[in-house]
Amino acid sequence: MILAAGQGTRIRPLTKGMPKPMVPILGKPVLEYLIEHLARHGVREIMINVAYHHWKIENYFGDGSRWGVEIGYSYEGVRDHGEIVPKPLGSAGGMRHIQDFSGFFDETTLVICGDAIIDLDITAAIAEHKAKRAMASVVTLEVPRDQVKNYGIVVADAAGKVESFQEKPNPAEALSNLASTGIYLFEPAVLEMIPPGKEFDIGSQLFPMLVAQGLPFYAQSRPFQWLDIGRVSDYWSVLQQVLAGQIADMRMPGKQVRPGVWVGLNTRIDWDKVNITGPVYIGSGSCIEAGATIQGPSWIGHGCRVRAGSNVTRSVMFDYTRLNVEQAFMEVIASPLYVVDRHGHTTYQGEEGSAYRWGDARA
Repeated sequence: MILAAGQGTRIRPLTKGMPKPMVPILGKPVLEYLIEHLARHGVREIMINVAYHHWKIENYFGDGSRWGVEIGYSYEGVRDHGEIVPKPLGSAGGMRHIQDFSGFFDETTLVICGDAIIDLDITAAIAEHKAKRAMASVVTLEVPRDQVKNYGIVVADAAGKVESFQEKPNPAEALSNLASTGIYLFEPAVLEMIPPGKEFDIGSQLFPMLVAQGLPFYAQSRPFQWLDIGRVSDYWSVLQQVLAGQIADMRMPGKQVRPGVWVGLNTRIDWDKVNITGPVYIGSGSCIEAGATIQGPSWIGHGCRVRAGSNVTRSVMFDYTRLNVEQAFMEVIASPLYVVDRHGHTTYQGEEGSAYRWGDARA
């Protein structure tokens, strides 16, 4: 099961018009990378719980046949005054909702949050879960002590049995530096412990219940790549790593036309009059005018326009974004409607006193 019903509030404004799992990296939704990885490990049946902007996930992925899997959806919402309103049931509540409908979770089930890219050896994780006869397992990663405040922290004994949790503790108070990665394994009996018809969370409610009852609940600690995009700062950092080629098996699309510079189809660029230093991707139908400078790692989506004398430095321009003449984007994520810097400070189109002059390239 992939958890995809949340609002993505911590990564706004990127999620004002799309669900968090649809936020793109190298032009592909984060959720697509997850589905591809599950398929590589032989997972063929995937349920996705959805709520906010649910149709954008459903329309893009359909029945999953393009990826060699079968995808089903569980919408979480209510009818209120004639309107269908999203109402997520929480990570555990969403599972119970599916189970009560059809009993789908009838064997060992992998549950993954839909907002991270991973290369976890899923086959090995399932094997360890079964070898320990675990009822539940949580996959963890060690994080630097000064970063524990950003994660749910798992405290386990020498055998890996979970003893307690700390939700985003201060570094001085942290009893561990094992962060929950939002990847879980459950046996069907766990579903019976989740109360039906109510909002219920895996980390803050279900896990403490398992610990309190002394059930076989284990933490797995294994090295793997975990690219979390929980916050704008995380997303910007991940993009910089990906564009710089630091992440295995994630390759720049398009055609490489200069060292470190890739382009899509039908771009308009006067190469003798621009200054482009890779790694940079420029999407199809984009125009880079004379005198413009682009400093990588940067991503220019399709249909964008970088006007004369402007400067794009270590930034991302979503599709159809226009940067005006002699303006600068420095370490930002920009769309036609907003610009958000790497720390999450957002400027919206039309705000008074804005330092940015940009807009919609289609206008």
